[in-house]
Amino acid sequence: MSTSLQTAERASAAPVRPNSFDAEVDIVVVGSGAGGLSAALFSRWLGNEVLLLEKASELGGTTRKAAFWYWVPNNAAMRALGIEDPKSDAIRYMARLSRPEAYDPADAKFGMSEWEHSAYEAIYDNASLATELLAEKGALEYRHCPDVPDYWAEFPEDKAPKGRVLLPKGACDSMSDGGEVAIRTMSSAARHDGVDIRTGYRVQRVIRNERDEIVGVEASGASGKGLTVRTRKAVIFATGGFTHDVEMRKNFLSAPVLGGCAAVTNEGDFVNIGASVGAQLRNMNYAWMCPIVLEKALNRDPSLIGTFSPSGDSMIYVSKHGVRVTNEKLAYNESAQAFFEWNPTLGEYSNLVLIAIWDQRSQDHSASSEYGRFIVPPGTNEDHVIKGANVKELTKNISSRLAKYAAHIGGLQLAPEFPDNLVTTISRFNEFAKTGKDFDFRRGERQVELLFNGPTASEPTGPNPTMFPISENGPFYAALLTGGNLDTKGGPKTSADGKVLDTNDRPIPGLYGVGNCVASASARAYWAGGATLGPILAFSYLAANAANAEPVKQGAPARAAAE
Repeated sequence: MSTSLQTAERASAAPVRPNSFDAEVDIVVVGSGAGGLSAALFSRWLGNEVLLLEKASELGGTTRKAAFWYWVPNNAAMRALGIEDPKSDAIRYMARLSRPEAYDPADAKFGMSEWEHSAYEAIYDNASLATELLAEKGALEYRHCPDVPDYWAEFPEDKAPKGRVLLPKGACDSMSDGGEVAIRTMSSAARHDGVDIRTGYRVQRVIRNERDEIVGVEASGASGKGLTVRTRKAVIFATGGFTHDVEMRKNFLSAPVLGGCAAVTNEGDFVNIGASVGAQLRNMNYAWMCPIVLEKALNRDPSLIGTFSPSGDSMIYVSKHGVRVTNEKLAYNESAQAFFEWNPTLGEYSNLVLIAIWDQRSQDHSASSEYGRFIVPPGTNEDHVIKGANVKELTKNISSRLAKYAAHIGGLQLAPEFPDNLVTTISRFNEFAKTGKDFDFRRGERQVELLFNGPTASEPTGPNPTMFPISENGPFYAALLTGGNLDTKGGPKTSADGKVLDTNDRPIPGLYGVGNCVASASARAYWAGGATLGPILAFSYLAANAANAEPVKQGAPARAAAE
């Protein structure tokens, strides 16, 4: 599969033993998001000669599009403020959410496997070490966000519900551009400190010697030029998940995901490369999820950002039947689950597409181009917005828009009762808004819902800041939403220090992986804002140290490269 960024086509992932090499280094890092850049930096600071290869023409991957909050339990800033975050409690919180069906508070590992428990320990023990080193070296300075809550701050297992989130120091006040800042500062530090960075190279396969050790990579440039690199110690993959490989999404994810907001180069390259050398795959059915704008996903819009923060107090989501089916202000990973509910009576995913509906108040006071919001200000791209002067006109226009995408959404269309139900739904929601109590879905009762509420009118306001009565007369606005990926979280299984494991849980010598290209022990959980990035920094720190300790390996013997 090719991407809109004109990268090289995918070729065979079968390992090879080439006749010659174009370059030789200690460590090759593949991918330039948070995992790749930090792994390259940590490796370089240990004295290694490091080459970083990026498939796209620019650095950053999905990280560039992220707000880059990063979740670091027991971080130095917390400790300086006297906020206690005991290790056992932090791991308890991670375990409770990752696999609630297995969670056992009385068990020494809280019901988790050794692999999962060791991953949680690694996060707790190393995320702060990695963070402080990056800051000390000027690669990623941060500011503390002491008032940002975890996504499940009300759970009794969360003994430190606030204080674990950090943000790149130079990010704007709304904290939406942290990814751009992080990529800029980390890549600048990498270049300054001697990391050889080359863009436009897609790593196709690894090089293996006669002892089955990984000793390099073969890559293809978009122009057709190849690159063969020998490594003395290791290869560290940080290439992202398989969000943009349609076949992998269909065959591995347990939900009908139509797209996602990961970098369009995230096509699951390491799934194939790792499997070709015997890597064990794990957690392929899980993903970091969020609502997304349907049309942008189907059009593979590279600017697509997940709807982290659905702004608008006079705004609701309704199904094709014209009724609310979820709390619209849930944290994005949980909000996405509503789209994937199977209707056993109708034999369909009735909520595969939900319709966000808002009024002029929210259009005037809640519009924003940040955090993937669908209520956008004048002058920005509003092609996804559907308008109607009244419920009848809005219904007609929504129906027309759905028909345009029928082939991609199983022919989903509005039910005949949609307009009548919508009037009733708005009236019911308005009564909730007046009292401040959502008796259907408890909207606005949790800290995280207030955190992601987005801008609203300063006055008048209601008793619940997430709700305000919707105009019953129009005009109305709408957008089609579906559930999507921030990125997937399955892939080759690794040890806590990034060693890729085979089907017998033995490390494959010289092969490492960090980030969304490998399996995450978080399973179904999304612990907090930055629960992807904080752990990634911990694991890249560990992987770099382990790769540094690898013995220098013999090169591959001369043999014609396989196609």
